[in-house]
Amino acid sequence: MKKIVLFLFALLTLSASAEDGHRLWLRSELPNDIVEKIDPTMPDDDGYRINGHTITARTKMGLLYGRYALLRGEQGESHPFYKLRILNHWDNLDGSIERGYAGKSIFWSLTPSSKGEGSNITPINKELIEEYAEANASIGINGTVLNNVNASPKMLTRVYINKVKEIADILRPWGIKVYLSVNFGSPKALGETKTADPLDPQVKKWWKNKAKEIYKDIPDFGGFLVKANSEGQPGPFDYGRTHADGANMLADALAPYKGIVIWRSFVYGAKHHGEDRVNQAVSEFAELDGQFRENVILQSKNGPLDFQPREPYAPIFDKMQKTPQMAELQITQEYLGQSWHLVYLAPMWKEFFSFVKPSKLVGISGVANIGLDTNWCGHHFSQANWYAFGRLAWNPNLNSREIAEEWVKQTFDNEKLRIKNYDYTVDDNSSKLANHNFSFLNSILSMMLRSREACVDYMMPLGLHHIFKFDHHMGPQPDGYIKRYPIEWCPVYYHRANGDSIGVDRTHTGSNATGQYPEPYCSLYDDINTCPERYLLWFHRVPWTRRMNSGRTLWEEMQWHYNQGVSEVEDFIRIWQEARPEIDEQRWKEVNDRLQRQLKDAREWRDVCLGYFGKLQGK
Repeated sequence: MKKIVLFLFALLTLSASAEDGHRLWLRSELPNDIVEKIDPTMPDDDGYRINGHTITARTKMGLLYGRYALLRGEQGESHPFYKLRILNHWDNLDGSIERGYAGKSIFWSLTPSSKGEGSNITPINKELIEEYAEANASIGINGTVLNNVNASPKMLTRVYINKVKEIADILRPWGIKVYLSVNFGSPKALGETKTADPLDPQVKKWWKNKAKEIYKDIPDFGGFLVKANSEGQPGPFDYGRTHADGANMLADALAPYKGIVIWRSFVYGAKHHGEDRVNQAVSEFAELDGQFRENVILQSKNGPLDFQPREPYAPIFDKMQKTPQMAELQITQEYLGQSWHLVYLAPMWKEFFSFVKPSKLVGISGVANIGLDTNWCGHHFSQANWYAFGRLAWNPNLNSREIAEEWVKQTFDNEKLRIKNYDYTVDDNSSKLANHNFSFLNSILSMMLRSREACVDYMMPLGLHHIFKFDHHMGPQPDGYIKRYPIEWCPVYYHRANGDSIGVDRTHTGSNATGQYPEPYCSLYDDINTCPERYLLWFHRVPWTRRMNSGRTLWEEMQWHYNQGVSEVEDFIRIWQEARPEIDEQRWKEVNDRLQRQLKDAREWRDVCLGYFGKLQGK
C-alpha cells in the first residue's frame, strides 16, 4: 500500500455541448495562468515536470503532455516508460472493423462509384481525426496502425498511400506516427512479382522501392505490422522460409529510414497440426531467438491463446531473450461482452504485468475499440479502457484505481469530485475503498474495479476458456462443435467435459504447456495441488467431485462462481440507479440500458453453462 496525494486545481470550465460522451475525458479546460518552459537538460524522451502551474520539458511534445497531466492533477516529474505506445486498428478499407463494436472506421470507407479504382474512397474527416489525435496525445499514445492485421494488399497502392499521408499530416503535430499492417504476399497479389518469397531478389527490390515511396511522402512513417502464416494469411512458410527470413527482408527495406517491423507471434495452425494451440507460438519462435534484425520487434498477446477473460501469461515473453518484444493487449472487448458489458480492463493488464516485468518489453500495443459511434467506443465505460491503456503505456506501474479515478473525475463532472486536496489509500489487490464520504466516486470506482472479476465469474471461472458462440464470440456455447472447422476452433476442445471430469491436461502428462514456463511457474502450474484455482481448468483435467480450497466440490464451486458473477452485475445496476442524480440523463440512460443487457447476458451464461455441464453429470 502507499499513500497518494492528488491535487485538483480550480473549478474546471465545462463544455456546453450535449453530454453524449464525444468529448471523452476532455470535457474541461485548463486554467489560463499556465507557464511553460523549455529545459534542454531534461532527458530527451518527451517527459515533463510540473510545479504548481509551471510546466517544464525538453521538447514541445513534453509541454503538450504536461498540459494534460496538469489537467488530471499531476505534480512532479514524469517520463514515458515505453518509447512505443501504439494503438492497433483492425479497420478494413471498406469501413468495416474486425472485432469493432462502436460503428465503422474513422479512417476508411467506400461509396459507390463508376469512375475507376480509388475514386470511391470517401474523403478523410479531418476534424474527427484531429479530435482522435488530441484524445491519444492527452494520454501519451504516440503511434497508430491504421488498418487490420488481416491486411488488404491494396493498402500499399498509391491511392491509399495518399490517404495515409493525409492522416499522418493531421496526427504529426500531436506526436503520433502512423504505421501500416501489410499483407506479406502483397507484391504477388498485386501482380507485380511472380512470388512473395522473401529471399527472391525481385521481391526484396519491390519492398525496398515500396518503402522508399512511402517515406518520400511520410518521412516519419513508423513501419510495418505483420500477421504472417496464421489463420490463412500468406507468409514466409509458403516458400519454405522462416519467420526470421520474412521479417528480416522487410526490416532491411525499412532500415535506411529508421523504420521498424512489428512481427506478430499469433501464428497458430500454420505448421503444428495437432499441437495444443497454446503451445504453438513458443514452438514456432523459440529456435529463432537472436536471428532477427535489430529493427524487428516480436509482438505477442498477453496470454498464449486469444484475449480470453482470464489466461495465464504467455510464456513466449520468457523464451525470447535476444529479441525485442512488445505486448499486445486488446482494448476492444471481443471476448468480454463487447460494447454491451461494463468491464474495466486495467486490473487484467496489471495482472499480466505482475508476471511479465515491464522492463522486459520495448513497448505495448492495444487493439483499439474506436469507431464512428458518437461516444467513440459504443459503451461509455469502454472509454476507460482506451484511457487506461494510454496511461499504462506511459507508466505500467500505475495502479488500476488511480487510473480509474482520473478517468471518472474527468469524464463525469460533479461537485463531489471537485476536491482540492485530499488523500486516500490505494491497493491493487483489494476492491474495497477507503471511506472518505465521497460516496458517488467510491461507488463508481467499486463497480469498475470489480467488473473484470465479475465477467470471469459469469463467463468462464476456474480456468475455463474459449466456450463462446462461434465466430462472433458473444454469448455461451459450451456444446459447440463445427464439423467444417478444425477441432481447435470449437468450444468443446477447450473444456473436454464429460460425466466424470472437466478441463485440459496441459501438464507433463498432457500437452506439457506447463513445460514452456520457467520456474517457479512450471512446477507450480504442473501440480494440481499447487496450481492457482483461477488457472485450474486451463492446466488440469479435474474430477467434478474434487474438493476446492473453499471446501466445496468443483461442481459446487463452479455454481458459486456463476451465481456470484450474476450477483455482481445486479449490484452494478443498484450502484448505477443510486448514481442517477449525479449523472447527466443521456449518459445515465445509455449506460443503464447496457447494464440491463449485461445482466441478461450474465444470466444466460450462468444458465446455459451450468445446464450443459450439469446435464453431463446427470444433474
